[in-house]
Amino acid sequence: MTVSTEQVRAWIEADPDEGTRAELTELLGRASGEGEDAAAARADLEDRFAGPLEFGTAGLRGAVGAGPHRMNRAVVLRAAAGLCAYLTDLIEHVDTPGDEHERGTSGERGAGHIDTTGDGFRVVIGYDARYGSEAFARDTAAVVTAAGGRASLLPAAGPTPLLAFAVRHLDADAGVMVTASHNPPQDNGYKVYLGGRAVTGAGQGAQIVPPHDVEIARRIDAAPRAVDVPTAEGWEVLGDEVREAYLQRVVALVPPRHTRAVRIVLTSLHGVGGPTLVTALERAGFTDVHVVPEQADPDPDFPTVDFPNPEEDGALDLALGLARSVDADLVLANDPDADRCSAAVPDPTADGGWRQLTGDEIGALLGDQAAAAAAFGGRGVLASSVVSSRMLGRIAHGHGLQHRTTLTGFKWIARTDGLVFGYEEAIGYCVDPAAVRDKDGISAAVRLAYLVAQLMDRGQTVPGALDELAERHGVHETAQIAVRVADLRLITDAMARLRSAPPTTLVGSDVRTTDLAEGAADLPPTDGLVFETAAGDRVIVRPSGTEPKLKCYLEVVEPAGTDVSLARHAAGLRMARLRAEITDLLGVG
Repeated sequence: MTVSTEQVRAWIEADPDEGTRAELTELLGRASGEGEDAAAARADLEDRFAGPLEFGTAGLRGAVGAGPHRMNRAVVLRAAAGLCAYLTDLIEHVDTPGDEHERGTSGERGAGHIDTTGDGFRVVIGYDARYGSEAFARDTAAVVTAAGGRASLLPAAGPTPLLAFAVRHLDADAGVMVTASHNPPQDNGYKVYLGGRAVTGAGQGAQIVPPHDVEIARRIDAAPRAVDVPTAEGWEVLGDEVREAYLQRVVALVPPRHTRAVRIVLTSLHGVGGPTLVTALERAGFTDVHVVPEQADPDPDFPTVDFPNPEEDGALDLALGLARSVDADLVLANDPDADRCSAAVPDPTADGGWRQLTGDEIGALLGDQAAAAAAFGGRGVLASSVVSSRMLGRIAHGHGLQHRTTLTGFKWIARTDGLVFGYEEAIGYCVDPAAVRDKDGISAAVRLAYLVAQLMDRGQTVPGALDELAERHGVHETAQIAVRVADLRLITDAMARLRSAPPTTLVGSDVRTTDLAEGAADLPPTDGLVFETAAGDRVIVRPSGTEPKLKCYLEVVEPAGTDVSLARHAAGLRMARLRAEITDLLGVG
């Protein structure tokens, strides 16, 4: 083995958790034997000690288990210690002129703002229902308390948007959400937000970006062994007041007396968002709600789906079955931590009579809704990630508003000055950035219900509304190719090959290549390639930031005029050719 027995024993000695100590001890014993089982145990140890679980702009994310390359209490204790050390340094120098952090004009303060000038830092902590989540949250609270900070723990497992709301509402200096979002059941994660005195301006309450991630990681590396990290009792467990304030904010997104009887089927995919979304819908006037019973209760094993992601094939099968049986008007689906939202609507032209909307279609509908409201005030910015459809830019300009393109991830979208709406194609939407500086699947679902109600009142449908947008802005046909790999080197090799020999034509049209690693327009450098054709089509190729996938985002734009069906047909034919050519070009499978 590359990893030594001494390394493993040293980790066991420093691990404060009896369960993970026993797990490694048993694995080490098996690895010392002979045969296939011993070889498998040695390979397992190599993976668990391949290096520390890296802390970056997505925080921590990995499989739950023992060892430095897993999510466990030992890793979380040291991560919390590093975060506390960073916050201590940051708050001490918060008023230093010309400091390097995101200081400047203060962002909007939450209703629960507490003046903590001169006090220790405050961290609000939330968690979902995955394996280990509550223990990791309590460990974080214990480390914050021992470090002289004020730890405020949400009272129960809940959605990520509630934690993001709490950071701004309580004017906390940081927030921690223990979740792996829509990752497979074996995973967990650790998201960090900064606000209060740590970050002001448009980024207040958003997830961390450089240099914060690097500085926190540096302090994690300098943290003591997990068993030596100081912990203390005495943290604060919040009551229901934060959830109530969040619900009031979400319900206010629907004007009173502007709802009607929309029959909704809802699934939370065994996650934690269901009760909050049901309550929000009911208070907003949507009382005809049917919850998918098999997926209603939190279950970290996610037994009814292969992957707990509403975008995955088959994830909405139970919801669509219920929708047909109750003759529903709308299906709403959250991922397990409810920061994402998907939707399906009746469509007689679709297989089975129901059509699941793409992330870009929902983004266009909600974006147009937000832009129409913002246009009354004459100002506002819409933002979308670089891999999302370009239609949102046309929608913004059509309403006399500005549009910004950002790097992938809401940590970037949320930092847009003047933001009134932001989205990314991976079914993430920010419809109330003043309250939640992150994607929020609950508020997005409520706004979608309101949009459907408005259309029904006018005798219109969602497919019809999408056709109207296409008439004004052109058909924007989007598709995605995602190649999952077992060996990450395949992704690295594919990106290197595409950089050295990019395509010169796609679907018979000349190609202009932009390497995002060199920076482009207003975007900082990132690992990605953009192929734009003279015909207006676009392909973006990039490695996934959270999964072992190479992802390609395809977009075909076809002017529509008054014959949308003809334009959609033409766009579909071109998309089929584009998809085939890109699949051949990738050479990964």
